[in-house]
Order: sequence, then C-alpha cells, then structure tokens
Amino acid sequence: MVGDSCDALIVGGGPAGSTCARQLAKAGLDVLVIDKQGFPRDKVCAGWVTPAVFESLQLDFADYRQGRVLQEIRGFRTGVIGGAAGETRYGETVSFGIRRCEFDDYLLRRSGARLRLGETVKSIARDGAGWIVNGEIRAPLLIGAGGHFCPVARSLRGPGAKSETVVAAQEIELRLPAATRAACRVEQDIVQFYFCPDLKGYGWCFAKGEYLNVGLGREDSHELTRHLAEFRQWLEADCGVPQELPGKFNGHAYLLYPASRRSPVDGGVLLIGDAAGLAYPRSGEGIRPAVESGLMAAEVVLQAAGDYRASRLAPYLDRLAARFGPRGEGKDAAGWLPAGVRQSLAARLLATGWFARHVVIDRWFLHAQQPAMLTA
Repeated sequence: MVGDSCDALIVGGGPAGSTCARQLAKAGLDVLVIDKQGFPRDKVCAGWVTPAVFESLQLDFADYRQGRVLQEIRGFRTGVIGGAAGETRYGETVSFGIRRCEFDDYLLRRSGARLRLGETVKSIARDGAGWIVNGEIRAPLLIGAGGHFCPVARSLRGPGAKSETVVAAQEIELRLPAATRAACRVEQDIVQFYFCPDLKGYGWCFAKGEYLNVGLGREDSHELTRHLAEFRQWLEADCGVPQELPGKFNGHAYLLYPASRRSPVDGGVLLIGDAAGLAYPRSGEGIRPAVESGLMAAEVVLQAAGDYRASRLAPYLDRLAARFGPRGEGKDAAGWLPAGVRQSLAARLLATGWFARHVVIDRWFLHAQQPAMLTA
C-alpha cells in the first residue's frame, strides 16, 4: 500500500543527492531523500575540496566554520611512493580540507528536502509512468545518488557493467593523541599524495585540525592491501606517521569517467555522482563531479516540467559530455610503456616542479582550468 508520495525521490544523501535536492526544493518541488545510513555518517574520502565546489554550492564560509573543520590548503607534496618528493606552495588558499561526516550532513540538512534516513531501498518497481519504492513510496521521478552500489544504478545496469574497471580505496580518518600528532612531520596546510610506481593509484596523507586522514586507492583491488601496507611503512619512515594507527581502515569503490559504462538516463530516472560513474580519471575525485552533476540533473528536471520520458531527460547526457567530455573507453596514458619505464618516467616527471604544479596539481587535482558551475 502506498503511504507516501513526492515529486522526486532521491536515493542517496551525499553531495550529489543533497545538491540536486536543494535545487529542486528551491523550485517548489516536493523532494524526498532516502538513505540507508543515518547522518552524520563517515564516508571514505581524503576530504579536500576546491573553492569552485564551495562557489557552486553557494556555501557560506562563516556559517560552515561554526563547529566544523575547514582546513585551508596552500600547498602539496608529491612524488612516487618510496622515492623523493617535491613541494609545491601557493601564495593563496587553493583548496580546503573538510570532514565528510560534517560536510555531507551540513549539505543534506540545508537542502530543504524531506528526509528518510536509516532506511534501505529494498524494492524498486515501475508503476505506469512512475515508480513505487519499498512498496509504499510513489514518485514520478527517481534520482540515483547512492554511490557505486546505488540500488537505482543496479536496476539500470547494462550488459557491459560487469567488465567495468573499479577503483578500490581504503582510508582512515582519526583524531590523533597529542603526543602522536607532535611526532608526525605532517603540515596542516600541505596535502601529501604519492603515486604508486606503476601509476595505477596513489596514496595520500593529510592533516586537518586535530585529525589525520591516510588512504590509498588503486585500479586493481587485489593488490590494494599490499600497496597500502607498503605505503604505511614508507609514511612512518618519511614523515613519522605511525603504521599502527588506532582505528580501522574502511573501504570504498567507484568508477572513473569516461570509462564507466553506466547509462545515467532512462524514462523517469537519472543517475548522478558516483552512481553514474563520474569520478575524475586522474585524481579519482568524486565531490566536484557529484555536485555539478546534481546541478545539471536538477536543471534538466525542471526544464522537463513533469514530463520525465527518456527523450525529455536526454539533455542531461549532453550536459555531462559538455562538462566532462564524451563517454567511452578510458585509457591509461602510460599503459603501453614497459613497467620499468613507467616507474622511471613517473619519478622524473614528478620531480620536475613545473610538471608537478601545472599538470598534476593544477590540472589533474584542482581542475583550475575549469571555472565553477554556477546556477541562478
């Protein structure tokens, strides 16, 4: 029996879902967000965002700083794990460190949407031109924003989905005891990230306030545990981060754009953020693509004016391509090189200050060449 109804049901309350929900709610739609977890909740992520993200979100810095971590970042330390590293410093703040448990909760609470948190999506069924979720929520529009394992994305999974290359990451974020923090040679305004020698992933180490975030992500998940152990051992020798951190490393999986084969549009359905496989291919960042896809999806929905046939929602595909490039097979730019050559090439390039700053940091990680996406 249907017990609730809404104009748009968004599955997932992360940055993609909350951003889309806010835009739709501001336009007068009755928006319901459902998420299997209660908020605030932890999320595997290094946790740094660029000023462009804050600009797109129209976020009030003074308000956000009230009781939340907002670490200004003015530089990066880059290299290859086990090798030499170089520092790139800027004369201004180029990024911000946040805690995802705080950031995601803040965005969701301010969205203006109705929330059903701690509730798992168990069933999705078509009902004429609309949907019934869990046998009792009716909506004409379903927006999947539940990350890599989003149930909406699973319901739209195409025949090539099983062969997709999945990036796996493990991360820990914890408040360090004062004595342990004092022994760490990790500056708060410097993000450290180091590529694996084969260039198939990178590890990071980042201090924000009283918290330390350490993690590593790779394209080949079966090698993740070994590479993470080696990275942690190297961090202890290189900058005093203890191998035995008090806490548990948590896992996360996501797809890189443009290689993702997920189709983000169908009749009455849109996928946004990691549910659509939109993480940047070089850095693996998902927050900015999540926010921007939420904005684009909301704009297409509002222009559809209640007619959610696939043809009316198809402009979302065009917007994704215009912003992130055409979809297709992703290629490893160094994949054709022998492993030894790749390792030597990576070490030499990352030791070059110009390449580290203007290519790796500015272009791959900060996307400084692309202005913020703004809405009315």
